[in-house]
Amino acid sequence: MNPVRKKFSRRARVATGGAVLAVVALAGFGAVSASASAPAANPATAAAASARATTTSTHLTIDAATKAAQAALDAAEKENQRVTVAVVDRNGNTIVTLRGDGAGPQSYESAERKAFTAVSWNAPTSQLVERLQQAPNLKDIPGTLFLAGGVPVTAGNAPIAGIGVAGAPSGALDEKFAQAGADAVAR
Repeated sequence: MNPVRKKFSRRARVATGGAVLAVVALAGFGAVSASASAPAANPATAAAASARATTTSTHLTIDAATKAAQAALDAAEKENQRVTVAVVDRNGNTIVTLRGDGAGPQSYESAERKAFTAVSWNAPTSQLVERLQQAPNLKDIPGTLFLAGGVPVTAGNAPIAGIGVAGAPSGALDEKFAQAGADAVAR
């Protein structure tokens, strides 16, 4: 019988073996992780997109989005309206949402959906409501809300964001406040 083996209990041998396996596994994981992030060894095998295959786009900064949302909320508060303001990026992702004191629970989602609708069609949602008469199926597109209160923010006539306001007693007021937000980033 092996004298070294005799000195360690079965439990100690199992624990030691488990520790050795863990170290080997972590070392292997580290090697795989390092090689996954390393640049390709052969530049001939790496594919690079041509300049014609890519595009760049303009986005609002978080500071600009916050400034727009705050300006819309301030405009509503001056008229004693309790609203929620949402600013979304070109892809409809929410950048910032401000829920004013006393705004209704439904206003949060409505503001986001109005902003998404405005940026998607690059038009104020009040104009889009009129389009529903010719194309009533537009309202079935997920995430949209065809009620006045959303306006796009543009750069070079291209939509880069949408501002939606919800909670005032009329869509016309919601849209007025949303426009105040858009005007704040245009300055």
